[in-house]
Amino acid sequence: MHSAASPIPHPDETRFVEMVFPEQANHYGTLFGGHALSLMGKAAFVMATRHARQSVVMATSDRIEFHEPIHVGELVELVAQVVRVGRSSMTVAVDMIREDLISGRRKSAVRGTFEMVAVNEFGHPVPITQPTITDPIQKEATS
Repeated sequence: MHSAASPIPHPDETRFVEMVFPEQANHYGTLFGGHALSLMGKAAFVMATRHARQSVVMATSDRIEFHEPIHVGELVELVAQVVRVGRSSMTVAVDMIREDLISGRRKSAVRGTFEMVAVNEFGHPVPITQPTITDPIQKEATS
């Protein structure tokens, strides 16, 4: 038996974590910049899609700033937030935070913004709509 779906608000941010393994590193033993950009683009995509509940594509990335190297064995946490919404596009800011798992030290390592555009099935820009969202998680009643 399923409970009735209840509306949930748009998430204010999207967060996820990733371990840095040797295959993601450059010859210095730090996270390869291209892989960092890939992770940040993924976070921007998820945040924009969650916000609009529509198909989105990346139009531009802007002001990607690498502040700290991220070493193999460290954890990275990506935090994405929509900071501007236009007619068919939105700006998503992404912060990549490095964390030493043993000491717990955390520091912002990479920051950037991404322009994401809502598109239709033909890849053409469409207005961002705000549909009613229902909770995708249904609880089963136990008897």
